[in-house]
Amino acid sequence: MRAVLTWRDKVEQCIYDLAFKPDGTQLILAAGNRLLVYDTSDGTLLQPLKGHKDTVYCVAYAKDGKRFASGSADKSVIIWTSKLEGILKYTHNDSIQCVSYNPVTHQLASCSSSDFGLWSPEQKSVSKHKASSKITCCSWTNDGQYLALGMFNGVISIRNKNGEEKVKIERPGGSLSPIWSICWNPSSRWESFWTCRESEDAEEDIVSTYFQELPSALQSTVYSSQGSEAEEDEPEEEDDSPRDDDLEEHNDILAVADWGQKLSFYQLSGKQIGKDRSLNFDPCCVSYFTKGEYILLGGSDKQVTLFTKDGVRLGTVGEQSSWVWTCRVKPDSNYVVVGCQDGSIAFYQLIFSTVHGLYKDRYAYRDSMTDVLVQHLITEQKVRIKCRELVKKIAIYKNRLAIQLPERILIYELCSDDAADMHYRVKEKIVRKFECNLLVVCANHIILCQEKRLQCLSFGGVKEREWQMESLIRYIKVIGGPPGREGLLVGLKNGQILKIFVDNLFAIVLLKQATAVRCLDMSASRNKLAVVDENDTCLVYDIHTKELLFQEPNANSVAWNTQCEDMLCFSGGGFLNIKASTFPVHQQKLQGFVVGYNGSKIFCLHVFSMSAVEVPQSAPMYQYLDRKMFREAYQVACLGVTDADWRELAMEALEGLEFKTAKKAFTRVQDLRYLELISSIEERKKRGESNNDLFLAEVFSYQGKFHEAAKLYKRSGHESLALAMYTDLRMFEYAKDFLGSGDPKDTKLLISKQADWARSVHEPRAAVEMYLSAGEHLKAIELSGEHGWVDMLIDIARKLDKAEREPLHLCAYYFRKLGQPGYAAETFQKVGDLSALVRLHVENQHWDEAFALGEKHPEFKDDIYAPYAQFLAEKDRFEEAQKAFHKAGRQREAVRVLEQLTHNAVLESRFSDAAYYYWKLSMQCLSIAQDPAQEDAMLSKFHQFQHLAELYHGYHAIHRYLEEPFSFHLPETLFNISRFLLHSLTKDTPLGISKVKTLFTLAKQSKALGAYKLARHAYDRLQGLKVPDRFQKSIELGSLTIRSKPFHDSEELVPLCYRCSTNNPLLNNLGNVCVNCRQPFVFSASSYEVLHLVEFYLEEGITDEEAVSLINLEAPRPRWDSKWQEVTSNNSQTLRLDETTDAGGDGDPFTARLSFEGGSEFVPVVVGRSVLRAMSRRDVLVRRWPAPLRWQYFRSLLPDASITMCPSCFQMFHSEDYELLVLQHTCCPYCRRRMDEAGP
Repeated sequence: MRAVLTWRDKVEQCIYDLAFKPDGTQLILAAGNRLLVYDTSDGTLLQPLKGHKDTVYCVAYAKDGKRFASGSADKSVIIWTSKLEGILKYTHNDSIQCVSYNPVTHQLASCSSSDFGLWSPEQKSVSKHKASSKITCCSWTNDGQYLALGMFNGVISIRNKNGEEKVKIERPGGSLSPIWSICWNPSSRWESFWTCRESEDAEEDIVSTYFQELPSALQSTVYSSQGSEAEEDEPEEEDDSPRDDDLEEHNDILAVADWGQKLSFYQLSGKQIGKDRSLNFDPCCVSYFTKGEYILLGGSDKQVTLFTKDGVRLGTVGEQSSWVWTCRVKPDSNYVVVGCQDGSIAFYQLIFSTVHGLYKDRYAYRDSMTDVLVQHLITEQKVRIKCRELVKKIAIYKNRLAIQLPERILIYELCSDDAADMHYRVKEKIVRKFECNLLVVCANHIILCQEKRLQCLSFGGVKEREWQMESLIRYIKVIGGPPGREGLLVGLKNGQILKIFVDNLFAIVLLKQATAVRCLDMSASRNKLAVVDENDTCLVYDIHTKELLFQEPNANSVAWNTQCEDMLCFSGGGFLNIKASTFPVHQQKLQGFVVGYNGSKIFCLHVFSMSAVEVPQSAPMYQYLDRKMFREAYQVACLGVTDADWRELAMEALEGLEFKTAKKAFTRVQDLRYLELISSIEERKKRGESNNDLFLAEVFSYQGKFHEAAKLYKRSGHESLALAMYTDLRMFEYAKDFLGSGDPKDTKLLISKQADWARSVHEPRAAVEMYLSAGEHLKAIELSGEHGWVDMLIDIARKLDKAEREPLHLCAYYFRKLGQPGYAAETFQKVGDLSALVRLHVENQHWDEAFALGEKHPEFKDDIYAPYAQFLAEKDRFEEAQKAFHKAGRQREAVRVLEQLTHNAVLESRFSDAAYYYWKLSMQCLSIAQDPAQEDAMLSKFHQFQHLAELYHGYHAIHRYLEEPFSFHLPETLFNISRFLLHSLTKDTPLGISKVKTLFTLAKQSKALGAYKLARHAYDRLQGLKVPDRFQKSIELGSLTIRSKPFHDSEELVPLCYRCSTNNPLLNNLGNVCVNCRQPFVFSASSYEVLHLVEFYLEEGITDEEAVSLINLEAPRPRWDSKWQEVTSNNSQTLRLDETTDAGGDGDPFTARLSFEGGSEFVPVVVGRSVLRAMSRRDVLVRRWPAPLRWQYFRSLLPDASITMCPSCFQMFHSEDYELLVLQHTCCPYCRRRMDEAGP
């Protein structure tokens, strides 16, 4: 760091304070009783401001730049505008010592000897607060929340915006160490300002403004900064990644300078940071740089000293002839202004040099003057080494790092041999003060450059060798070598270039040129030397012949590529120049200095920033390709080119038949097609093929140069390959031209391939026509079918011969797929495939055509009726389905379908459907029972299914009564159904039928109808069953209330046996039979009342047909139930009482057969022919069951009460009930036979 005086002025009065306008254009000084306004650019006094009557002690500018304030010994504060006009004045009781504007709210703090005031533009009033001692200085925090006050008694008081004291810092010196200057570090405010810049141009402007007139990187390498004092603490290494700790360190840190000659730092909480720094002079002012990285301190030592933000002394800005009362940094710059006791004003520019070192991909540079940052340019890793002293020189080589401090040199080494390792540890310390221009480190030595002299020192500080040069040393670089024997490349001001080995006293002169050396580099093989001279010319020499190979202008630095011997780059004039071999230079824009070139990465230093720039090596690669130098071009490409460049290299090498290079290049771009081509060519070459024309033809065909490839194919005698190429590429016109009048087979093959192409390019009609002309019927049919062209398929099918079965079958397949079964049938008939024709009719459900075909060809009946039955079953046409299953001979399938439907109906609580399906099953079993082999089993199932149908039919009413909100049945009906079910459920209960629901219904209806005894019995039985929660409460309540009823049943509900006239109990242990005569009751299928029917049986020898004929005779018979005789004469009819008739005669012969004399066995009523003749057909109901069952006969004992029997299911109903149900359902409620259907 060095200070350059920009301008100086002197006034007669002492300069107590000064302030910059925030934009840095003006400087306000407090001089005597006036304010002086200066132009900061050239020191011109713009205007003196008069307003105070006594000495002005302080001045401060508002952050927004709109106003500034001044305080004077006349006890007044004046507010001035930026146009230098006074707008407001207020006073204190004592002289004003300091003023300060809040950086956020622009509130003004003015401090006097006894109090301080707070004034804001909004309030227009001053709030004053008493102070315990004289206030000497004040400063606001960056966020404007707190104000620090420095007192003459050594106390620091931190107040909030309202003036209330929040923190009080009492320093050990007390009144013996009055606080004279304080300042908050502004870094937090300016860090946010710095990072919020939105464009790179804006950032570059700030950087260039802040570091004006910096020397070039190479100059700073030679001319290093001056040093100053530093602490002796051990350097620390730390990762340089961003941390919150760093932000905390910078936020709200107060620098305090007192007249106890100490510099101290405090946090906002009042906690001291570190120890007091001894100054050895009385400080009068302390101020921070804009970003808070440095501190300026002036006082009784008559100079301004620069410190780091941590208080490490860096150097002197400028020495004065009297005390320095004030010093400030121009905002956003490195300019410093100093005001002195004798009225001197000095304006300095600080220039900071770059101290750095580079070796391959590791770059070490100075940061914050006291730290060293080592950056890995490839991985972007950084490590910070805190030296806590001014870093003067840095050198880096392989795993060594040398840092020169004011009083010592530290040697570091990497902790491991890992190339990516960034952890350094101290290897040696040389505790001596050295003055040198350049510092170089080797494996075991350090090299110091002092003007014309080079000294080689061991790490122990022992001087081993010394070289004296003829001229000033301008450049020095380590060019490698074994440890302890490294070579150095040295350039002198007189143009001499030498090579020195650290273990050899004698320097080797490589060459001598007329101009001074500015930069040097040697190629990787050490055959060529590149020099940049003071005229900005890059010169390249052959080291062995000393011949100048070429020279290029506009260069300020040069570097050879470490991986390619013939490539170098140099920078200058804002451009990067890359030169390969002797080819012309390739240029691209680049700011900065080239300091290294490794592969495709160029290391560039711009201002303080070192970056690795990825530069594609495309231009030099193409320069080699133009000269067919494929191997050299491949070496350049390996340094780093784009994928497109790799592909171009591969193609060029392939056309040049340089297969080895082409294979490597295609491998880079992972082009398997060309790799397979190269592999096949290499295999053929191994087998002895050597026709380069053929190889090149294949290369051209792969590249799309088809006509050139065809010519080469023809020249090499492989016309067939050219034809195959054209057809594969769908270039059929070219193929026809190429063929001319050739073989017809080739022409046909060409047409077929052309059709394939037309198909692939979505011209299917043209493709079909081509396929047909080429005889490819299958492909034509397939393509027509895929596009749904029925007309074309019809045309093809009718033109084909019936012997061509495969194409015709394919036509039929597409007819079926396209919904044209008629044409498919026509095609199958043409082929004669009846089996396929049957399947077609079945698939399309053309049953009439299928049945007609089945009549002509009985062998297909099973293939027709089985699917037909399945179709009917899916349509719920079960009767027809069963007939179809019968016709197909699949009776088991018919039964199984109905069983599954029945089971599903039960599971879904559709009990009416279940009853219907069980009835259908029973009739199906009865039909199957006609087979003698299955008669017994099927009859057993018939009776079982009939019984289940009756149960589910009755339970349907119970289920609806309990599950639905309204009842559709009379209480008597529900009562009868419940009794019927209980008497029928003597064994296992069928699936879905609930005894609980049955008993619950019986109990409720019994209670409602007066059958209290039966109701009590039902409730008692419910107590032993598991009752659902929703019925539990009702059952418990019913069980209690039934106890209040008499223990008997209503006689009106007692059922009567119409055979023996016995009253049966409501709860019959024998079931649904008479307790006396054991005659089974016949129930109505709707009301479940006992019908007045008695079943009778025929005597042996009487057939069903004979019995019916006898009943139908309707022979006249006497009325045995009356003694009146009717006498008819010619003119009258007379009734006469025949008293001679024996009242005890036989009467009705059927009634006589009903007599029964008790017993445990059931005795059926058997009638003969005479009784049958005596019966009226109106009184007899006959169930005409199909074989093998016998018919059942029932005699009505109350002929006046009409009973109707369904002719399909043979269930009995009261005629009125049946007619009503038929009107409601339009069918039988039991078997669902519609009225317009005939019975079985």
